[in-house]
Amino acid sequence: MSERKPYLLRLPRDLMDDLMRWAKDDLRSFNGQIEWILRDALRQKRRKALIDATPQFNPPPAKSKKRTSGEPGACDVETDGSGQEQRNPHP
Repeated sequence: MSERKPYLLRLPRDLMDDLMRWAKDDLRSFNGQIEWILRDALRQKRRKALIDATPQFNPPPAKSKKRTSGEPGACDVETDGSGQEQRNPHP
């Protein structure tokens, strides 16, 4: 077991009473309950920080081409995922 450093913690009486009831419900000591709450809060904070730091992969929208060949000045028409068309004349 790791070394424990004593620390004086002052709490309002109503908060302390609520924590004592919670500890009793969870079959923990008062001190063990506070330690569990703090460790759980740190775990959640780290998890959230890890999720926030993870880059999200958003692939670009697929492009589609349709050929308007057979017409004078034919060109390729590309559409991006938003429906915008970009015309690329043939060389």
